[in-house]
Amino acid sequence: MSVLIPEIVGVLGLIGLLSLLALGLPIGIALILVAVIGLSVLISPEAALIKLGVIGFDTISRYELGVLPLFVLMAHLCFAAGASRDFFDVAAKFVGHRRGGLAIASIGGCAGFGAISGSSLATVATVTAVALPEMRKANYAPSFATGALAAGGTLGSLVPPSGALIVFGIVAEQSIGKLFAAAIIPGITQALFYIVAISVLCRINPSLGPRTVRVPWRERGAALVQVIDVLALIVFVIGGLFIGWFTPTEAASVGSVAALLLCWWRGRLSVAGVRGALDATLRTTGMIYLVIIGALLFATFVSVTGIAAWLAHGVTSLHASPILAIVAMAVALLVLGSFLDGIALMLLTTPIFLPIIHDLGMSPIWFGIFLVRTMEIGFVHPPLGLNVYVIQEIAKDIPLATIFRGIVPFLVVDFLHLALLIAVPAVALWLPRMLG
Repeated sequence: MSVLIPEIVGVLGLIGLLSLLALGLPIGIALILVAVIGLSVLISPEAALIKLGVIGFDTISRYELGVLPLFVLMAHLCFAAGASRDFFDVAAKFVGHRRGGLAIASIGGCAGFGAISGSSLATVATVTAVALPEMRKANYAPSFATGALAAGGTLGSLVPPSGALIVFGIVAEQSIGKLFAAAIIPGITQALFYIVAISVLCRINPSLGPRTVRVPWRERGAALVQVIDVLALIVFVIGGLFIGWFTPTEAASVGSVAALLLCWWRGRLSVAGVRGALDATLRTTGMIYLVIIGALLFATFVSVTGIAAWLAHGVTSLHASPILAIVAMAVALLVLGSFLDGIALMLLTTPIFLPIIHDLGMSPIWFGIFLVRTMEIGFVHPPLGLNVYVIQEIAKDIPLATIFRGIVPFLVVDFLHLALLIAVPAVALWLPRMLG
């Protein structure tokens, strides 16, 4: 067998995977199919099937993987408790009277809701349903309002407990607690970059986001009281994880029980609500487990082909600086993100890029944040821009072109924030190091 054949099989496998995804095959099925066929060609069909069985059983039976369904359950119980619109409401009452205040409130709402949901699409869908009608009533420019919502929705992928970071931690075998800690400062700075962009845009053109009526402090206090219980839940779960009170799986377990108590506290505890939360959790978890099994099997296939090692050797032999290599990865991720959804992008590229990161002597924890941050940009940039399509589904009278036009200033901010993350890795790594 020629030395080049494994690499050729690997390249054909990547092309086949992209083709299957373009045809609309679910990412988990596509990953498993390509990996099984590839391993059958390179080793044997029997070995490929045995590997599939071993990875499948190992994935489902791993104790630490319980963190995923438990955090998903916590999110759905919080939805059942009626916490969907609270974060936007409190932010709107505090800053809504400023120019662009409702857009700033939508960023705050997305950050707060993202800490519950862990999903960009769930965040943008929920906050848009609440915030967009308010912004339209206040005569906000449709492009500006939808652009802010689409950009703010991406915070759901980064703010802990992030589903994307949990999946990355499992696939890359990295500490989920450290990934959550590493995401805190990038998440805060990302939100601040968006708020600055909104303020600058409204100063240049005040008609984009007119002022609304100032709300009395009594109403602000009442709104703040409404979110104290949810904030306490988030701080207790995530703070306990950082301090060391809980492992990630224990934190997710405690969070689920606390969310159930939250339903009771708010008078929303019902058999139908709990059943709905469990049903949604099982559906979401089943889909993600299939994707993880496919990703781990595909990583084995990539390892056997030698593509990752070949690329890593190619990068190091060029003696290029780590920054240059990272910029090249960012460009590749942004191009692929034009037609792949975020999780598909992460699971396709992690087995290929992670060995290069190790070879360059860079932190896998930092790479996880960089990967999710780059993935987030794919949620808003054309032609895919899933967040944009979610908003357009809610506001059918606003053309896609209008929403994409409103995204442009926020995309500029996204690239500046990504450049900061690349140039100053301590933005992501300082807090995990401080926490030990």
